[in-house]
Amino acid sequence: MTAPESSPARPADRGGLWWHADFRRLWCGETVSQFGSMVSQLALPLVAIVVLHASTWQVGVLGACETAAFVTVGLPAGAWVERMRLRRVLIVNDLVRAALLAWIPVARLLGVLTIEQLYVVALATGVSTVFFDVAYQSYLPQLIDRKQLVEGNAKLQASESVSQIAGPGLGGALIQALTAPYAVLVDAVSFLWSAAWVARIEVRPPRPARSSDPDLLREIRDGLRFVLGNRMLRAIALCTSSANLFGSMIAAVFYVLLARELRLSPGVIGLLTSAAAVGGLIGALVAGRFAMTVGQGPAIWIASMVAGPCALVTPFVHRDWTLGLLVVAQIAMWMGFVVYNINQVSFRQALCPPGLLGRMNATMRFLVWGTMPFGALLGGLLGSTIGIRGTLLAGAIGQSLTFLPVFLSPLRRMRELPSYAGSVAGRENPATDPFVPSET
Repeated sequence: MTAPESSPARPADRGGLWWHADFRRLWCGETVSQFGSMVSQLALPLVAIVVLHASTWQVGVLGACETAAFVTVGLPAGAWVERMRLRRVLIVNDLVRAALLAWIPVARLLGVLTIEQLYVVALATGVSTVFFDVAYQSYLPQLIDRKQLVEGNAKLQASESVSQIAGPGLGGALIQALTAPYAVLVDAVSFLWSAAWVARIEVRPPRPARSSDPDLLREIRDGLRFVLGNRMLRAIALCTSSANLFGSMIAAVFYVLLARELRLSPGVIGLLTSAAAVGGLIGALVAGRFAMTVGQGPAIWIASMVAGPCALVTPFVHRDWTLGLLVVAQIAMWMGFVVYNINQVSFRQALCPPGLLGRMNATMRFLVWGTMPFGALLGGLLGSTIGIRGTLLAGAIGQSLTFLPVFLSPLRRMRELPSYAGSVAGRENPATDPFVPSET
C-alpha cells in the first residue's frame, strides 16, 4: 500500500530544508555515498596504473568504460525510469554498485584481478549510475517544492564538494595503508549506507500511471524534442557536453602525470585533489547569492567562462612551486563549475513539466555525459602519441572555449529564467499538459 503523498512545502516553512525529514534522509545517504565515490575515483585509476601497470591507452579505456553507459542506455533510461517507482530505482542501483565494487578487493585477494575485470566493473557500475542519476534528479522535485530546488541542489552540491575536499585525502591515506584495490571497499560500503537511508524516506509518490502510448521510441523522441526544441536548453547541453569532452581528455592522463611522471605518492595526489575541491564548496555556498546578484542567466555563462581557462595551468605543472599554482587554478575552476551546475540544473528542473522530468534528465545526461567516453579514449590515444603534456594542453584550450554556447544564447541577458509553473499558470491540468515552454 502506497503512503499518501504529502506536501513538501510545509516543512520548509519552518526554517528551510533542514526541517524537511525526507530531504535530510536523502542528504544523509547521498553525502556518505559521495565520500565513498571520491575514494574510488582516485583508487580505480591507481589500481590500473600502480597495481596492474596499465598503459596510458588502457587508463583512457578505463575512463571511457566508466561513462560509456550514458551513450548506450542514457536515452531509454529516462523513459524506463518514468515507469518505475523512483525510490526503488535508487535503492536497487545503490545495492548493485555496492556488489560490483566489492568484487575488486575480493579478486585482488584471490590473485585473479585483471584490467579486463576493471573494465567490466566500470561498465556495469556506469549503467547503474545512469539509472540512479536519472531517478535522483527526477526524485528531488517530488520531495520538495520547486521553489526550493536551488536550495536543495545547493545543499546536495555542498555535500559533494565537502566529500571532494575530504574524500581524496582520505582515499589517498587508505590507498597507502590498504593499497588501492582494498580501498575500493569503502565505496561499496557507502552505497549500502545510501540504500539504507533512501529506504527510510516516508513520502512515496504514487506509482506512475501506465502510459497510454507504450511506444518507447516515441517517449524518447518527446524527451529529445523538449531539450533540443528549447534554445536555452540546447545551449546548456552544448556547453556542458563540450566541457565534459575536454575534461575527460584531461582526466584520462591527469593521474598518469601525477603518479607516473611526477612520481607523487597516493597521499599527496589525494591532498592535491582535496585542496582543489575547496572551490566546489565555495561555489555551492555562493551559487544562489551570485545568481541573485548578476541574474540567473548571466550566472550560468559567467561561471563557465571563469572555469574553463583555469585548466591551462595543468600542462605546465612540475614537482615544484607550480603544484601550488595548480591547486589555486583547480579551486577557481571547481568554484565556477559548481556555480554553473547548480544554476543550470535548477533551471532545467523548474522548466520541465513533471511528466517529462525523467526523459528530460536522461536526454541531458545522454547529451552531456555521452561525450565523456570519447574524450577519455581521445585522451588515452593522444597521450600515447603526442605525450601527456600535449594532451593536457589540447584539452585545456578546448575547455577555455566551452562557455561560448551559453554566452551566445538568450541566457546572456536574462536575469530571471522562465519556469514551467509560471508558464502554465491557469491551465486546467499542468501536470499532464504537453505544453513545451518557449525560451522567450
